[in-house]
Amino acid sequence: MDDDQCHIVSTSDDKNAQKLDDDDLVFVSDGEYAQELQLQEALMASVIPGNTTITGSLSSSSLPSSSKAVGVSLDCKKIEFANEEAGESSQIICEICAETKESELMFRNKLCDHSFCSDCVIKQVATKVQENITVVACPGLDCKGVLDLDVCRPMLPKVLVERWDEAMCEALFVAVSKFYCPFKDCSAMLLVDEEGENIRESECPFCHRLFCAKCNAPWHSGVDCDVFQKLNKDERGREDLLVRELAIENKWSRCPMCKFYVEKIAGCLHITCSFAMLVENNGQLHMGAAKEIRQ
Repeated sequence: MDDDQCHIVSTSDDKNAQKLDDDDLVFVSDGEYAQELQLQEALMASVIPGNTTITGSLSSSSLPSSSKAVGVSLDCKKIEFANEEAGESSQIICEICAETKESELMFRNKLCDHSFCSDCVIKQVATKVQENITVVACPGLDCKGVLDLDVCRPMLPKVLVERWDEAMCEALFVAVSKFYCPFKDCSAMLLVDEEGENIRESECPFCHRLFCAKCNAPWHSGVDCDVFQKLNKDERGREDLLVRELAIENKWSRCPMCKFYVEKIAGCLHITCSFAMLVENNGQLHMGAAKEIRQ
């Protein structure tokens, strides 16, 4: 009888204890439980030296409640700090304009690891190339590195890349005699063949137009080089040379003062420039100066 009563009491106590335990239990999902275990393992790994091997798995009861709370707090801060670092890593400060730019807008010089934004690098290269400087130094403070054309090529404008290429090619022929195509819309660099014969009429291999190699000017057909070089720069145009040829064929005379062409129809050799009659104040002076030149 006593055994039965004891058994009943024991059973009752177990039920009461189980009821109390059930009241204290807090049910969590598998994901939350796994996350808590990972946080606890991370905390233990930071406390235990690296050469110590941890065997077995941690449970929620293996650490004091205070330790578990601290572990969760510290690990959350680590995660938050890591996220902040990940967000800041996508932005870099340009060492020239001191502005924060996205990483894809930045240029990193492989020779010295300085970082600049693409806009500043383009301005730096354009300024140096405009000054005919082919070796563009790194704009970093006290940096002895240089900017390489092949590295900068993808972000530079096509026109700037071509100009930099031309400047580097010209630098290779510093000690060689050279000149440029006289046509402004070409201006290609040409080398002088000093061993060849003296040739006047030449053709530009780039624009395929004729020019005078001696005068370094567009080809002046019918005009000797000595005469051409005595002409004023505003008289060397194609139209001016055509008018000059026409004047020679028709035996026109030219006023030595105003440079107007006149044609003698009849009479003596004395010609009065009609333009002098149009000058109210300096007409006599104009004719007197022309007379002195004729004499």
